[in-house]
Amino acid sequence: MLVSVQQQESMDASVTIGAILRSAACVIDRVDAHWLLQSVLSVDIVFLMTHAELPLSLEQIACFQQLLARRIAGEPVAYLMGERGFYDLVFEVTPDVLIPRPETELLVETTLSKIPCGRRCNILDLGTGSGAIAITIARHRPDVNVTAVDFSPQALAVARRNAVKHSAENVVFVEADWFSGFINEKFDVIVANPPYIAEGDSHLDDLCFEPAIALVAQNNGLDCIRKIVTQAPDYLEHSGWLMFEHGHDQADACRRLLDKTGFIHIFTRPDLAGIDRVTGGQYGSIPA
Repeated sequence: MLVSVQQQESMDASVTIGAILRSAACVIDRVDAHWLLQSVLSVDIVFLMTHAELPLSLEQIACFQQLLARRIAGEPVAYLMGERGFYDLVFEVTPDVLIPRPETELLVETTLSKIPCGRRCNILDLGTGSGAIAITIARHRPDVNVTAVDFSPQALAVARRNAVKHSAENVVFVEADWFSGFINEKFDVIVANPPYIAEGDSHLDDLCFEPAIALVAQNNGLDCIRKIVTQAPDYLEHSGWLMFEHGHDQADACRRLLDKTGFIHIFTRPDLAGIDRVTGGQYGSIPA
């Protein structure tokens, strides 16, 4: 519950970590409340649990309540904290980029399994946003070259900071609209988490704080996927792989599109919830 400045002044030494968390849990999710207070105090969850009776300063209370008000208004915790964990790293996030989600970890896992071993490979990440996919791949495979592309200079600024933060020196960033920044380059693996939500989809109500340009695609959400699939053969090495994330009901359409474009060894993988989430295929190889 929010309190006035006058009320804050009267409870200078009486508002403890435990008390403010109990109060906040009445209006937002308890886990979210813990995350916000951890951010304010720059501590971990263990500290909160073991210092429940520690009084908070007026400044700390005011800062927490500002974040609490924004969370009540629907702003995502990741934007309030300025970061989000993904795979085994923590990434800076701002409203200029999508918040990395656990479902997308499947795309990274799948990509890592398709990267050839024993030679220097070139990987392309289309629509990199925060850089979470590209940087995670680069950190797990320091022997490959990763190129990360985004149309938004603001998003690329976030991605570059994340690359520096994680010492991902084998990632380069290109400002371009999908493949428009390349002419003769070829890649062993192309990966993408493109916009795939259809215009007017009810799920967009819950995503109103995130950049719509990174979420919404025309033609029932398949416009960007279609562009990527049909253009990818011009930028893939022989037997190269393309894989991408898509919506819960788009797997069949994605497989048909890959097949029509000449891809083989087409696959779809479900996420941990059992929802078809990643589809891909190989181009230019001989069918087994």
